[in-house]
Formats: sequence, structure tokens, C-alpha cells
Amino acid sequence: MKDYLDNVKNELKRVDHIIYVSLKYTRTVDVIKHALDRMISAFDFGIEALLQKVKRRRKTLEIPDQPLKKCELVRTLYKDDQKLSEFMDFYMLLRILSKAEYTKREEYRRHVTMIAKVDVRTVEVSIDVLHEYEKMMKDFVEYIEQLLGLAEEKL
Repeated sequence: MKDYLDNVKNELKRVDHIIYVSLKYTRTVDVIKHALDRMISAFDFGIEALLQKVKRRRKTLEIPDQPLKKCELVRTLYKDDQKLSEFMDFYMLLRILSKAEYTKREEYRRHVTMIAKVDVRTVEVSIDVLHEYEKMMKDFVEYIEQLLGLAEEKL
């Protein structure tokens, strides 16, 4: 489980670099999309860590390969955990944004924005929104560390 958390933290470092260095100088929607993909990858490692913990306790014997099924399994295993459910909703939004058709606005400028059609609504991902997403990712990492009982190791 610690290996998965290390992978999550490494992905978060990459997301930080993308947002604070790459995006600062390039200001393109492709960099925003790349940051979203890295966030999804970090979530994948975090979800895998949670499922490995449950597998060790023998609550479930089989972990599915598909991300959607993993997400649903986490929802059922931690059905009383509202905060984790919100994180899974956010994860699903990131996956939808990553695969959605998108347009670009104000590329090469401060307010570069990725505009994606998600179902019947339009989602705009700008630099500021990306910062909020990054904060949610950090909250997710802290939360799964608490769930896995690894928060004490930071001290």
C-alpha cells in the first residue's frame, strides 16, 4: 500500500510541475489536459491502495481491472464514508473531462480555458479551476493516508 501512496505522491509532484512551470510558460489547453490525465493517474493509484487494504483484510477477493468498476467497488465497500464518495464523484468528473470533446479559449494567455461538453452542461477548466482540482487531489491524498493508517509516518 505504501508503494501505491508513493506513486500517488509522485504523480502529484508531476501535476505541481505541470501547473506551476509548464502551464505558466506555455499556456495551452494541451497542458491542462495533461494535468487532468496526471490527476486521474494519481487517483488510480490511490483507489488501488484502498482496494489492496480491503483485499488484505479478505473483505473482497477480486479487484476488477476497469477503473469504473474499481470506483463502484470503493463506493460499496466504503458506503458510509460521504467524503470518499465525493472524491469518487470528482474522479469520475476528471475521467469524463479527459475523454470529452473540448474547445480552446484564450490559448497562450493567462486565462487559457478548456471548454468541454459534459452531458447537458458545459465545464470550463481554467488555470484557477486547475488549482482547485489540485487542492482536492492533495485533500484526497491526506484522506487516504488517514484511511490506510499511514498519516503518522509523516511526523
